[in-house]
Amino acid sequence: MAMNQAAVVKVVLGFMGLCLAGYILGPPLYWHFKEGLAAVSHSSSTCSPCVCDCSSQPLLSIPQGLSNASFADCAKRDPEVSEDTEKNFAELLTEELKLREAEALENQQRADMALLEAKKMTSQYQKEADKCNSGMETCEEAREKAEAALAEQKKLTAMWESRARQRGWKEGITRSRTQSQGNVESM
Repeated sequence: MAMNQAAVVKVVLGFMGLCLAGYILGPPLYWHFKEGLAAVSHSSSTCSPCVCDCSSQPLLSIPQGLSNASFADCAKRDPEVSEDTEKNFAELLTEELKLREAEALENQQRADMALLEAKKMTSQYQKEADKCNSGMETCEEAREKAEAALAEQKKLTAMWESRARQRGWKEGITRSRTQSQGNVESM
């Protein structure tokens, strides 16, 4: 019975460990995988530039009814269009970088504000703790003085009681005398 419980505990702990590892490692692996797929799909969707020497091959070899537009486009490659595309792409990247920089700066400012607030709260709690410690020290000193005074008073009381006993004082007699003196005075 104890073996079954130990095995169940091991299985549960192993499962919790796997879940924890998945929770920690899952998101970064997912994003790396997604970026890899985006890079592969991006590279496959863009065609590489035509590497052909169209001026050396005459266009007469193509039959009249069939036209190869891509071959003709290769011959008419426009450098201005590719420059405009590269400029637009560069501008888009620059704009995205600026947006991410602004977002990072905003996040940094929020983090700095939160850190400053935490430091203020820590300082306030530290001051309160110092006040509390100071009060505790004062109370402890007063208690120690009171204990010392009480001990001294007990010694003094014991000394006076000892002297009184040496002179014949008894505890029960004093009370009855005090009560009888009180009755005599009230008359």
